[in-house]
Amino acid sequence: MGSTYHSLYYHLFFHTKYNRPLINKAWQERLHAYMAGCVRKDRGTLIAIGGVADHVHLLVRLTPSHSVADHMRKVKSASSRWVHEELKILDFGWQDGYTALSVNTSRVSIVKQYVLTQEEHHRSKTIRDELIEFLEANRIAYEQRFLPDQPPLQGGRFK
Repeated sequence: MGSTYHSLYYHLFFHTKYNRPLINKAWQERLHAYMAGCVRKDRGTLIAIGGVADHVHLLVRLTPSHSVADHMRKVKSASSRWVHEELKILDFGWQDGYTALSVNTSRVSIVKQYVLTQEEHHRSKTIRDELIEFLEANRIAYEQRFLPDQPPLQGGRFK
């Protein structure tokens, strides 16, 4: 008897185009709800979503048949289209890339808490510092020139 067992959790995050602080608190919750629907429509399970004005974090569980790249393409394109059509913010867009990290089942609750406390986290850490920490902790090679330049901290202050 053949069976497939899996536990595939991913911490996904991506930035607005040019890291512009375009996600307004007035509609951020609606955007997150729409993105949750996108994850469900693609047969994924959203565990947590959070973010600040210039980026979004998702903690999702996907099936083995999912391609993370296809999943991200669907979520980003649908949510960008939603912002254009529903909110009439035509200059809104997401960056071309994203970060995808696998999450061990034993760490899901820790990552969930991290995703849900993004505002607090970014009062003292830039998105650039956050990204570097994740890349280095996961031993992912990167080039400085592709990292965001001196993004503002929450509240408009620069590092």
